[in-house]
Amino acid sequence: MNKLLFAGAFVANIAVIGGAIAAEYPSRPITVIVPFAAGSPLPSLLAERMQASLGQPVVMEYMAGAAGTIGTARVVRAQPDGYTLNYGLWDSHVLSPAVLSVDYDPLRDLEPVSLLPANPQVIVSKNSLPAHDLRELIAWLKENPGKASQGTGGFGSAAHVSGIQFQKVTDTHYQFVPYRGFVPAMQDLLAGNIDLMIDQSINSLPQIKAGNIRAYAVTAKTRLAAAEDIPTVDEAGLPGFYMSVWRGLWAPKGTSREIIAKLNRAVAETLADAGVRQRLIEFGQEIPAPDQLTPEALGAFHKAEVEKWWPIIRAAGIKVE
Repeated sequence: MNKLLFAGAFVANIAVIGGAIAAEYPSRPITVIVPFAAGSPLPSLLAERMQASLGQPVVMEYMAGAAGTIGTARVVRAQPDGYTLNYGLWDSHVLSPAVLSVDYDPLRDLEPVSLLPANPQVIVSKNSLPAHDLRELIAWLKENPGKASQGTGGFGSAAHVSGIQFQKVTDTHYQFVPYRGFVPAMQDLLAGNIDLMIDQSINSLPQIKAGNIRAYAVTAKTRLAAAEDIPTVDEAGLPGFYMSVWRGLWAPKGTSREIIAKLNRAVAETLADAGVRQRLIEFGQEIPAPDQLTPEALGAFHKAEVEKWWPIIRAAGIKVE
């Protein structure tokens, strides 16, 4: 009996200590590991507003390598105290674990905190292509099998994966031209050296708005607030062809619910900020609805994306660079 009482008291004391630590959180800077090279302005934009909610600096640390798995693995191994977090993308949390050997389970070894703004893709082409809407584009590709070319940011990039799926659902065939990133691919599209791209909206919108390339559809359920004249794939004739480079925030497994709740609240406050929202819209981002911002929503969405894309990726024999 005394042993049971002692064990009960020990567990209760641990709970009290854990609650006290969570109540004081955060008391020092928070590091968010971004598992890719610096480039996108979005991590810094979110970090600046989150630290206003949390009362401590939020530092983005870029850790590129092994298609996002090195940085993610570091967070998996970190102390579950809320001071080391993971800013992940579709690439690092869906694509890479499907094709690389990793010593962690992306669904089980991280605690979801919140979905972050997503980057839908836009199907675009050079202006000289003789197709003025998506149905005409698909018809032209069928009439010219193997002759067209799609630029991608490299083998295994989101653009490559979505291109493979596009060919499958439209019963078309064309060549993929891999580049080292979207910039040289876009340059060749502008020069007319390749025919089309399925690229992230943040990359394509400036050229679309300048009239330098033609846009056919957004690969999302709703139109982009920054380009409402571009139809969705549902409207353009390719229903259900949704592909988004979405993002999320995770913590190490075992992080307390109280700390997760504080982080989640900071994300919600950040995405409700009018200034932040305006910047995100200008970047062509899709901002999650409030009911999509819970940790449970991220966990369920992540699981659904893995179940959707892993069979497609593995069946295509896709490798990442």
